[in-house]
Amino acid sequence: MAILRMLFKWIVRPIIGLLVVMSLGLVVTGNAYIFRGIQLTYFKGETTANIDDYKDFDNRIISTKGPIEWGKDTNFSNISLTPTLQNALDTDQTVAFAIIKDGKLLYENYWQGYSGDSHTNSFSMAKTVTTMLYLKAVEDGYISSIDDPITKLLPEYADSEYAQNCTLADLSAMTSGYDWTEDYYFPVNPTAKSYYGNDLVKHITSRPFVEQCGGQFDYSSGDTQLLGIALSRALEAHGYTISSYLEGKFWQPLGMKGDAYWSLDGSQNIEKVYCCLNASALDFAKFGQLLLNGGEWQGEQLLSKAHVDFMVTPNAAAFTEGQAQIYGHSVWTDMDSPIPFYAMLGHLGQRVLVLPEENAIIVRLGKQKGLPTPVAGFHLEPDLGQYVTEVKAILDSLADLDDLEGSPKLANE
Repeated sequence: MAILRMLFKWIVRPIIGLLVVMSLGLVVTGNAYIFRGIQLTYFKGETTANIDDYKDFDNRIISTKGPIEWGKDTNFSNISLTPTLQNALDTDQTVAFAIIKDGKLLYENYWQGYSGDSHTNSFSMAKTVTTMLYLKAVEDGYISSIDDPITKLLPEYADSEYAQNCTLADLSAMTSGYDWTEDYYFPVNPTAKSYYGNDLVKHITSRPFVEQCGGQFDYSSGDTQLLGIALSRALEAHGYTISSYLEGKFWQPLGMKGDAYWSLDGSQNIEKVYCCLNASALDFAKFGQLLLNGGEWQGEQLLSKAHVDFMVTPNAAAFTEGQAQIYGHSVWTDMDSPIPFYAMLGHLGQRVLVLPEENAIIVRLGKQKGLPTPVAGFHLEPDLGQYVTEVKAILDSLADLDDLEGSPKLANE
């Protein structure tokens, strides 16, 4: 017993005291969110946010109405993935993969217990949807212009020298000069606080602008969340939340298969628009198809073609001479690659890839980002070049087969 008392006095008690002091320090410095982050990651065997964690947060429901099923390509039952692609999908813990060609479903498969009805986290693919929404709000007259200074809707920055000339378009282009650190693993950083914290509006609007806007591209979830706060305030005057606006303007008109869930901050005041739109693979695909269609869906122009072009066109001004132009407005671009494409991309390898020259969409959802060998000529993450290249090979083989079957036969055959 004496030994136990000594251990408690000299080892256990100091450790407990240190933990108490550290905990108080986190609370005092406004970093108490770390406790929730640890609970929702490390205690569940994760090292970062995961694709199923919407169940751990409050969400707004985005309801479907009149679902429209994807039509199936005549080759739907005959498609086999290349061994290289299948190996990559297996290695990368893929849970969903789909190919859409000419507006029809060519291939669809699920793994690890997931299905076509599973909801998973979009992560940063939601940034593309957020920009679609603010551009739609411009079309509806709820926001006067993409060139509006942010101070019109974000008066917190009225006295900020660097924010004076910053526009909403600077936020969607990520050229704002806003102070941000993008990190998904280190617990003490603004991205983690946005994800697990309680008052997202206060957190985001308390951070300064530190450079003039319109300069170099600097990827920032903070930019998108600022855009979301501005959008939320513009929509509130017309009776919408961001989720209800998405429901009415895109979700229901697109005939999404299922409801979606957009995770809210801890105060339940606002959607985490830089991430966290939870839906199924084929419903995510419809956003890619809408971009590919120039904003049109079954005869209805849901978003103007001019605004779609604005999103998917690389923002040349944000990149130095000779540097690959890889970003438009909340859309990643690789239009100079051997197989041109643009994309909605998210943490852990969430992908909606749009191949304009192939009139095709690729959707990949999974639990970790693929890290294959880079494919020559592609400028974004290595798995993207592999997915695009391997799917192009599948499409080419189908085209060759169609040519062979459609070729005229000789008289003596």
